Amino acid sequence: MAFATIDTTLPIQPTRASAPTGGAASAATRSKANDEPVATRSLPRLVVGHVLLIVLALFSVFPVYWMFATAFRAPEDALSQNVIPWPLSLENFSYVVDAIPIMGMLANTFGMALVLAVAQLFVALLASYGFAMWDFPGKKVLFLVFVGSWLVPFQVTMIPNYVLVSQMGLLNTIAGVVVPNLCSAFAVMLMRQHMESFPRELLDASQMDGRSSWGTLWLVVVPNLKPALAALGIMLFISAWNEYLWPTLILQNSDALIQVGIRSFLGTEGNNWGAVMAASGLACLPIFLIYIFLQRYVVDAFVRSGLK
Repeated sequence: MAFATIDTTLPIQPTRASAPTGGAASAATRSKANDEPVATRSLPRLVVGHVLLIVLALFSVFPVYWMFATAFRAPEDALSQNVIPWPLSLENFSYVVDAIPIMGMLANTFGMALVLAVAQLFVALLASYGFAMWDFPGKKVLFLVFVGSWLVPFQVTMIPNYVLVSQMGLLNTIAGVVVPNLCSAFAVMLMRQHMESFPRELLDASQMDGRSSWGTLWLVVVPNLKPALAALGIMLFISAWNEYLWPTLILQNSDALIQVGIRSFLGTEGNNWGAVMAASGLACLPIFLIYIFLQRYVVDAFVRSGLK
């Protein structure tokens, strides 16, 4: 019987089967690099990226800061180029409160924006439900008409809409601002995307339970689309609140909305920039409050829509 001795002090050489191949090793390296946090990849790229984001943020916030800085200056310093407004003054705000019914205008504008957002959301919900759930003759053509109406610039339809509102006797009324904008093609397209991705199994189960299409919409579809509806509703409200051209065109002899109130400080004899900035700052406060308390829905609305 022969015995063989093994020297355990010698290093063990890896076999060909156990060693990773070149492609597998590179794939593993790429996978490991992808799993690492972005912040640990490259410090110079991280610094450059953050500096660029800070510059863009300051560039975006500066007009808002300049608006409030001008509003808090003394009226005789409204055109001052000093970045820091000093001494602070509330004369522009007191002048705005005395010159126009600012609180009534804000209330009317809030009501107008709320009615428009609810109406456009309701129309978009019904239209998208029909487009997504049923097949009918001319469906694609009708949807292309919706898309086409969204692509037409507002300046093209402004004069026909103005003539129609005038014939309806709605000039210088808030109804004249609301009626032509009760339907939003953009809201219909956005809701249609959500409707088409809605699970068909839930709709089939609702039909098996004996619910009608109307009952399925309000008892099954709407509760499951609450986040999308909330996000779209907030975006429609902000869009209606920020609308300027159409309200100032319809309400030429009325001071019902804040847009018209801001315009009243611009005249041929000179512009009162301090009052304009003070009124604009007050008009921005409701939007700021919405963003503070509903920040998650506001960001989600702009992410879903692809808008910036």
